[in-house]
Amino acid sequence: MQMIYGYCRISTKKQNIERQERNILAAYPKAHIYKERYTGTKTQGRKALDKIVGSVRSGDTIVFDSVSRMSRNAAEGVELYMDLFNKDVELVFLKEPFVNTSVYREKIKVQVSKIDSTGSKATDRLLDTLMKALHDYTIELAREQIELAFRQAQKEVDDLHKSTAEGIETARRNGKQIGTPKGAKLTIKKKAPALEFISKHSRAFGGELNDTQCAAAAKICRKTFYKYKVELQELLDKEK
Repeated sequence: MQMIYGYCRISTKKQNIERQERNILAAYPKAHIYKERYTGTKTQGRKALDKIVGSVRSGDTIVFDSVSRMSRNAAEGVELYMDLFNKDVELVFLKEPFVNTSVYREKIKVQVSKIDSTGSKATDRLLDTLMKALHDYTIELAREQIELAFRQAQKEVDDLHKSTAEGIETARRNGKQIGTPKGAKLTIKKKAPALEFISKHSRAFGGELNDTQCAAAAKICRKTFYKYKVELQELLDKEK
């Protein structure tokens, strides 16, 4: 029996995972939904997605709300896509249907249907060579289009990081004191780089580190980390 899996993922608390689930079930009511929260931008370490990938068989379908839910890292996203494509797993992206695996499988099917045996060994060998070339061309075209889709998703994350940094700088130029009293000079000196680091690497803002890892890497205590995290989110909300 062929299975349909729906994969939902959010990277920040401000995102709504239920919206993704509704979209998938509206298109595929029988989909088995797998949810994942605050997993950053990499495919590695996503337990729910890993579970699906380990379970799918030829003919099964995995549905995503968008390519950004599969991966925002273009290289990893393309690699995973092509691996599943070659295993005859159907991939559906509700917001980017032009990169659904069915699009490229249909192109290959049309190419095959146009080539019939001629009865001549020489001609048939030539046709086989042409068919293989067309197949390889279609696969490369698929790879290019898929990479473009994933790179666009990755760009959106990078733009978020950039807007966060710009929001911090705007607040600083406007003389806004973010959280720490003026008297705490040592904390103030550490604050700007800590805020920038958090905006780039915290899972709450699309990064790859959880709270404990991020606080340790930024060399600040967890209490200060959570304080900065709230301030960054407030800045983002004002920029919207």
